Amino acid sequence: MAENQPFSLRQSSISRQELVELVRSQLEALLQQGNFPGAKALLVPVQPADIAEAIEGLPKAMQAIAFRLLSKQEAIEVYEYLDPSVQQSLITELRDQEVLDIVDKMSPDDRVRLFDELPAKVVRQLLQQLSPSEREATSLLLGYKVGTAGRIMTTEYLAVKEDLTVSQTIERVRVLANTSEIIYYLYVTDRERRLTGIVSFRDLVIASSEQRLSEIMTRDVIFVHTDTDQEEVAQIIQRYDLVAVPVVDTENRLVGIVTVDDVLDIVEQEATEDIYALGGVEAGDDNYFQKNIFTAARKRVVWLFVLLLANTGTTAVISAQENVLEQVVALAAFIPLLIDAGGNVGAQSSTVVIRGLNLKTVGIKKALQVITKETLTGVLLGVMLGIAVIFWAYFLEGSLPIALTVGISLMAIAILAAVSGSGLPFLFGALGLDPALMSAPFITSVVDVLGVFIYLTLARTILQL
Repeated sequence: MAENQPFSLRQSSISRQELVELVRSQLEALLQQGNFPGAKALLVPVQPADIAEAIEGLPKAMQAIAFRLLSKQEAIEVYEYLDPSVQQSLITELRDQEVLDIVDKMSPDDRVRLFDELPAKVVRQLLQQLSPSEREATSLLLGYKVGTAGRIMTTEYLAVKEDLTVSQTIERVRVLANTSEIIYYLYVTDRERRLTGIVSFRDLVIASSEQRLSEIMTRDVIFVHTDTDQEEVAQIIQRYDLVAVPVVDTENRLVGIVTVDDVLDIVEQEATEDIYALGGVEAGDDNYFQKNIFTAARKRVVWLFVLLLANTGTTAVISAQENVLEQVVALAAFIPLLIDAGGNVGAQSSTVVIRGLNLKTVGIKKALQVITKETLTGVLLGVMLGIAVIFWAYFLEGSLPIALTVGISLMAIAILAAVSGSGLPFLFGALGLDPALMSAPFITSVVDVLGVFIYLTLARTILQL
């Protein structure tokens, strides 16, 4: 492939990520040369999501130039895929009318996400310049609590009255189809806009033209309320394989829909928060790798201080049993092995339980059953690991009492870790706290303290010190 030759995605056999990087590098080279027609031609066959990623990888000074090469419709589509930090940067670089044209054509839910990242003064200015219908839709979403269905829903949907005939409905769809984010379903309401049913386009096409919607609609509608947590919305869409779910207010009036593409964003966001919590890192909405070192350190230092405080318990236990270690110095060599093994078992148990809680495959009612299963698993793991460690310790030290002390301690620690790792997330959940806060590092610290105590207590008993 020539260095600056435009290409088609359909003709390429390389991976998507490689293709995006190729587009980015060629786009940067063309912009440096001032070859704007070539750069514009390069982007023609590329999908909006890939264009957005390629622009994000450009030097900041080139991002606005590359964005201006897109047609108006392409620019609107690409803008919605850009990272919020790049969106903000472009707002300051583009002319007021360019910004207004893009923001006004964005879907309301995407526009709200952008406004969440912008300074309040800029948001007020943009709201004042939006068209009346878009300003009303955006203001509606901004009035709901962050993280709820009302905040992530879109007001671009098709709703019809239940007393319309099929022919009247089809004619209305022809008029309003361009204003809806999805046209797979029609939401049916009564005269007070209360949600009464749903009609698929399949049902609409095969029905008689004179039939009323009230005769063919499905009345058993799955819906959520405006204050429903966004994670629960995602689970409902996933469970029932929905393309979208309608959102109603306290009086059951239809006010919006949440679509499956919004749910994918939610799933990624919630999974990221849980992973950060499991690693003892303060979660955030922006890209962690774009932060400066001081911000990155701030998001990690809080948990590290908590864990540091917890780990002082291990030091206190060792200091209290110092005479045991002085009499049998070899015992100290196995402390890292024992606490690391216990931490690993605890982390595994907590991970599977937290995952089950998030997916709603287990709940508080099944806590005893899950903890029992994990405890038995811990017993089995402890026996297997303990036997292996007995042979290893005997090989290293040549002392059966020391080997038995290490092996039995590992068995006890594995059981303790399994119980702690599976039980503590349920405890946090029952207290109304996020189970993910019982992160792997925190459980490891707890197991470390108790594990060392068990080990040195058993050593004193078995070795008769």
